[in-house]
Amino acid sequence: MTTHPALPHAHPAAVGLSPERTQRLMDVLRREVASGRLPGAVAMIARRGQIGLFEAVGQQDPGKGTPMTTDSIFRIYSMTKPLVSVAVMMLVERGLLLLSDPVGRWLPEYSKQQVATAHGLEPVRNPATVQDLLRHTAGLTYEFLGESPVQRQYGEVNIASRERTNAAFSQTLAALPLQFQPGTVWAYSRATDVLGRLVEVVSGQGLGAFLQAEIFGPLGMVDTGFAVPPGQQHRLAEPFAHDPDGGEPMKVIEPREVPAMESGGGGLMSTAMDYTRFLQCLRNRGELDGVRLLGPHTLDYMTADHLGGMPADGTLLPPGHGFGLGFAVRTHLGRSPVPGSVGLYYWGGIAGTTFFIDPALDMYAMLMIQAPNQRDYYRPLFRDLVYAALL
Repeated sequence: MTTHPALPHAHPAAVGLSPERTQRLMDVLRREVASGRLPGAVAMIARRGQIGLFEAVGQQDPGKGTPMTTDSIFRIYSMTKPLVSVAVMMLVERGLLLLSDPVGRWLPEYSKQQVATAHGLEPVRNPATVQDLLRHTAGLTYEFLGESPVQRQYGEVNIASRERTNAAFSQTLAALPLQFQPGTVWAYSRATDVLGRLVEVVSGQGLGAFLQAEIFGPLGMVDTGFAVPPGQQHRLAEPFAHDPDGGEPMKVIEPREVPAMESGGGGLMSTAMDYTRFLQCLRNRGELDGVRLLGPHTLDYMTADHLGGMPADGTLLPPGHGFGLGFAVRTHLGRSPVPGSVGLYYWGGIAGTTFFIDPALDMYAMLMIQAPNQRDYYRPLFRDLVYAALL
């Protein structure tokens, strides 16, 4: 087992969680494992700075029958984005860049971008800024979210390749047209991959090296990185070989290979406890065990809504939500089909991992699974069960 600096654990009732309903959450996950739709899971709930639930169910590797453990290693995909967003804000706090800086100031390849329209290419009206990258308003997109001409171009150059360096990725992406005028539409996108390259240029270090030196090492995140070393590969959590609902083969990134591309948007592997340490740091408004990553007001600023009613492309941002700097942010108590307080912030990864932090209730929770095609079911299910467990 990997040793972490200890986070305090408490009986559920001691932190305002119903023991019976907390147990029901685990029973529901066991039911899902028994049904054959979920390989396995690690669930975590913390309140008032103490962990009230931390349990594993099911199988870590359904192909081998290995049981899930609380230190299994997961592909966290887009849960990489909050970590890289924090890294960018650490550079802002050090006076090394401004959120209002045009991206082209640091990455010159973005200084002459054009926008694809029904009538051909048109110039950018307002160049994308670092803030636009952080809040997904830079005019970029993701190739798997649709079939637009721009999204097809992303696919044609294989923008998802892990065999390009971050520098080569940035050059390739910058040569493609934008899907939207910067600053006009929220569109989930490859923006955080660009931020990964920005961190490299501003800091003078590779993204993985910067994250290790400035975040993972200081927070005691001992199992988080862009690849899993041979000695830890027996702990890798795997999806079913074939989708239990549709039968098609499940394609996920290969964590045993060291990629050239350290994807700031989706490349990290981590464990439930490693990421819990990051969440506890966020809950503490930027500090853990005497290590401060960000000032408290910076964290508050990141988790405020930065869209102000700007339209959203697609359905990824639920009703009653905006977006901050690296996180979706709840703006209304109702409207959304899942519970949560105003001010709650969250994100998840495409293989099914998800977390949320609810400052009003001093609670955070996380579900770690590798079930890509079932994520849209398990995320709201987990959210419902966590809020039902509150006393």
